Amino acid sequence: MTTDEQWRAPGAPVPPSPVLTAVLERLDAAYDDLSGLPVTTLSDADLTRLLDVATRLVDRSTGAVTAAVGEADHRRLGDVIGARHTGQWWAGRSLLTRPEVNRLTHLGRRLSEELHAPVQAALAGGGVHVDQAWVIVKAVDAIPSAHQHVKPRAVEHLLVLAKDHDAKALKVLGRRILDTVAPEVGEAAEAKALADEEAAAARKVSLTLRENPDGTTTGKFTLPTAGAAEMLRKQLMAITGQAPRDERPLHERLGWAFIEWIERYAADRLPTSGGVSATVVVTMGLGTLMGGLAAASLDTGGRLSAGQARRLACEAGIIPAVLGGTSEVLDLGRTRRFHTRAQRVAIAQRDGGCTAEGCDLPPAACHVHHDQPWSQGGPTDTTTGRLLCHRHHRVIHDERYGTTHLPNGNVSFHRRT
Repeated sequence: MTTDEQWRAPGAPVPPSPVLTAVLERLDAAYDDLSGLPVTTLSDADLTRLLDVATRLVDRSTGAVTAAVGEADHRRLGDVIGARHTGQWWAGRSLLTRPEVNRLTHLGRRLSEELHAPVQAALAGGGVHVDQAWVIVKAVDAIPSAHQHVKPRAVEHLLVLAKDHDAKALKVLGRRILDTVAPEVGEAAEAKALADEEAAAARKVSLTLRENPDGTTTGKFTLPTAGAAEMLRKQLMAITGQAPRDERPLHERLGWAFIEWIERYAADRLPTSGGVSATVVVTMGLGTLMGGLAAASLDTGGRLSAGQARRLACEAGIIPAVLGGTSEVLDLGRTRRFHTRAQRVAIAQRDGGCTAEGCDLPPAACHVHHDQPWSQGGPTDTTTGRLLCHRHHRVIHDERYGTTHLPNGNVSFHRRT
């Protein structure tokens, strides 16, 4: 204890540390110099060097922040203003958002523990990024308490891995850290962790659909990542991959792939409800089926444009219920109306893909369209059937477009004036 501290009156304010004051002044001066550099005049090499060093300085600064806030939390400095927790106290002083201060306070609290002291030192020294530090803490925390003795080894090993792996890759490696530091227990621990994760994911499965007034439906779903979500993503990416020249944004292409996935799902694989197949019934007047403009109705209560109804009438699994003038059922479509598997194979062999002029999508991405509408006496055979991709099958039933049959067997489209 210094002489000044010995004779300081009780409750008197503690004078600022001259060492800390000098360090902070040098830091401010250095950052003033750094911010004054005109980056537009730097060479490529110097600009790269600045970016590398500045990135490291951000991590080192965050290390100083987590060390300080961890100690502030330990001392309960927020009690001075009656704050509920350190995050509230710090947010008021810094004007940072509550989520951000709470996240860093929690990290600082964890890094102040003896187990994670090496991670705190690495962060303050610029050896790891803040998101890598989080990954290490969480990976070590996930080790069962029965294997507490291997946690320091896990911290040490993950710090080594952090030199060559970003946070995402480090997270994957962290999940199997026991395989490296304690292989005798790693496999069993991973199996239990995966089982717990899958059980928790299964409890969160949900899907909601909400109709919007603009004719769209907004959906939200939660699926287990391992299994269902990965399968859905792979299936939709496979559908979008059939159109390599499609320059629309990926989220838009995935949306249309999802529509195609739904519309092409085999109806005979759907369960029944009350003895009725879970198949959409499109109800339309005979005039609509034969080319009229009147809207059609769905058995779900929805409404469709005439062109959309006629397009769906080409698809297996959609039952067109055709009504006469007095609304009596003239015909309830049956699967004999649709091309058989053998016919589809033959048409695919002949057409080689979508027959719209300039389209190069393969047969697997196409539907079979009736050139002569079934409603007008057209047969369901290979002569009048043609392959059209999802996009062009919509266009051929769109009243805004006219169709020209070309000598080579393809069709071209033009906007009606």
